[in-house]
Amino acid sequence: MVQPAGNFFAYPAASDLVELATGERSRFWVTIDTEEDFDWAAPFARTGYGLASVPALADCQSYFARANVKPIYLVDWPIVADDRAVAILGAAQASGGCEIGAQLHPWVTPPHNEDVNARNSYTGNLPADLQRAKMTVLRDAIRDRFGVSPTVYRAGRYGLGADSATMLAELGFRCDTSVRAGFDYRAGHGPDYRAAPLHPWWVRTDAGAVLEMPVTTLFGGLLGGAGRKVYHRIARNGTHAGAALARLGLVERIALTPEGIPAARACKAIDLAVDLRLPVLNFSFHSPSLQPGNTPYVRSQADLDRFYRWWDVVLDHLARRGVEPTTADGIWAMAQRRAAG
Repeated sequence: MVQPAGNFFAYPAASDLVELATGERSRFWVTIDTEEDFDWAAPFARTGYGLASVPALADCQSYFARANVKPIYLVDWPIVADDRAVAILGAAQASGGCEIGAQLHPWVTPPHNEDVNARNSYTGNLPADLQRAKMTVLRDAIRDRFGVSPTVYRAGRYGLGADSATMLAELGFRCDTSVRAGFDYRAGHGPDYRAAPLHPWWVRTDAGAVLEMPVTTLFGGLLGGAGRKVYHRIARNGTHAGAALARLGLVERIALTPEGIPAARACKAIDLAVDLRLPVLNFSFHSPSLQPGNTPYVRSQADLDRFYRWWDVVLDHLARRGVEPTTADGIWAMAQRRAAG
């Protein structure tokens, strides 16, 4: 379906893509979905979540500080309301060690005027006035608690809607990072990002332009550039079909995350991204994975140790490839320079 201009589903003209300048190197960005602990297999609920993983944010921040990486913590409503989280992340932000952005989980974010169900867990499915109200409440709470107005937004569950770009521009957000390129969430009432670009791009609305910085997913294998289309055509038959393609070496989908992606595959994806001259490699993970038992990816202390070893391997590979860390401000400045050029 053809989408009207001015939203994140109307994929850009070549002139709106952000490309590297001649001689410019790719950079990488660490984005952390900083959120409450909840059972991913259970129905969505407004209450009953935990915040036991919050103290682990301090270890996470210390790790990245030692690596000279400034992550952006995309905080949601329960995190903003937690004094411990504000103390840990506020101190890191004040010292220049991280950035703070917004992540909207609609089911736990006021106003609570919708039914809690799978469809409504994607903010973009809610009525426009309710979307705007939740975005505004979260933005204002971050400003009041952290002393900074967030300019980066991620929709929880990557749940953008047709009106999201205009709302974000009107609310002062400069950058969105909700598009998970190469993924299709329609089976669960969510968006379809199968054909989304891997490069950043400008979304131009009547309220101003918003920069989309998609979460990075690469497609490797013998099929090369044709792999993405083949993967999605075959994977419609289920996840086992996609796994079979990977086993045969034909095509594999590799998201840049320590959650479920082995370090060796992530390094392969880094090489692909550098070859494609992507301006920014956007890594992501969920903060509950910083404590064993909250996500399917970190169930034990051994898993957590592997989680940090994953970063050791990946950061070393990035350094060897000459890919340096960046920040939201750095991405924005780069995109502005390219637009001016």
